[in-house]
Amino acid sequence: MQEAIDYLLEKDAIFKAIIEQYGMPIIPKRPQGFETLVLLILEQQVSIDSAKATFLKIKTTLKTVTPEILVLISDAEFRNLGVSRQKTSYIKALATALINKELDLESLPAKTALQVREELIKIKGIGNWTIDIYLMFCLQEPDLLPLGDIAVVHTIKELLDIHDKNEMQVHTLKWSPYRSFATYLLWHHYLKKRNRTVFY
Repeated sequence: MQEAIDYLLEKDAIFKAIIEQYGMPIIPKRPQGFETLVLLILEQQVSIDSAKATFLKIKTTLKTVTPEILVLISDAEFRNLGVSRQKTSYIKALATALINKELDLESLPAKTALQVREELIKIKGIGNWTIDIYLMFCLQEPDLLPLGDIAVVHTIKELLDIHDKNEMQVHTLKWSPYRSFATYLLWHHYLKKRNRTVFY
């Protein structure tokens, strides 16, 4: 991690300012597998805390979260657990793909980030943001910048005064090969400025 931080400090003054003001960021880690992908689907376009509460309700009610169990849960039961119809369909699409062996999550760590993306993007409801977070949190991919993430985009606008996503993409190329660590610093700034603590 220190090597990545040192590299970013050389590349852009905003990282020095973030660390001086708020200290070092947390490097998020989550276990690989089905449960984490279900949680990431729940986190789409809502807060991490809200998604976690729903996920805990699912775990408490069902005891075990496996593709075989979730594929059998009715839409009405999912609704009672706080899951929208759309996200229910995404979770079931993921569960079905795993049951039918169209997707093998255990094979992903041996693949490149591009190969992982090509595998996961086939599943309904799993888009680039979800894949980026899975790659970063679970597979420890060091060089991703999720420009589908509101907090990342907001912080780049605020600290660099860049408002166009293509320009963001170009500017942040100089953070490679440690764009994931840059992202952790941007999130750190976003949360600390708002006095928010997130447990990944």
